[in-house]
Amino acid sequence: MTALSCPSAHHPLPSRTDHPAILLVEDDPALRRQLAALLTASGFTVSRAADHRRALAIIEAGGPLDLMMTDLVLPTGISGFTLARLARMRRPNLKILYFTGHDLPEAARESAGPILKKPLDRDPLLATIDGLLQ
Repeated sequence: MTALSCPSAHHPLPSRTDHPAILLVEDDPALRRQLAALLTASGFTVSRAADHRRALAIIEAGGPLDLMMTDLVLPTGISGFTLARLARMRRPNLKILYFTGHDLPEAARESAGPILKKPLDRDPLLATIDGLLQ
């Protein structure tokens, strides 16, 4: 079972005239590839990181970055919440989208911002991203 639902032939991918930059942080290589392919096909420029160290290196490199999309459970003991705090110390206006396969207490979901549950469905994912980038 994958953690990403396949795009439906009945729902075409939106066309974009700009290419917002997304940093995708996911430790599972297969899911990272699937998500990156979906986001790229949807008109985004995607950088990928398997852990917080690589994500912070990409952030510190100073290239264009509109949104960081991060799993909440990352290797090396750093959570997506902690990564987001570190990222915003470097880029205060960075938009953050979290995703997880784990259940979270309601208080965590409310205080953190958007958190999507795996498996991720294409349409709600893209709608959430579009909402964050408005």
